[in-house]
Amino acid sequence: MPPLALTDVQLAVVRGLAEPLHPQDRDGYLRRIAALLHGRELGDGVVARAARMAQSEFLGSPILDRTAEVESKYR
Repeated sequence: MPPLALTDVQLAVVRGLAEPLHPQDRDGYLRRIAALLHGRELGDGVVARAARMAQSEFLGSPILDRTAEVESKYR
């Protein structure tokens, strides 16, 4: 797949949405965006939607450790 030619604004959106992802997931996130954008005209809205869609696929819920009891003054 040829490299994408993103504007500075589009690249800032892609980078911003990559920040909350685990570093190991970022390569897959970028590859997913490239796949979603393949063959499409690269407008700001199209890039932002693809980046949000890819982020939602890689952004998981935090795993809560229920075994660790936390002292709370409200219990």
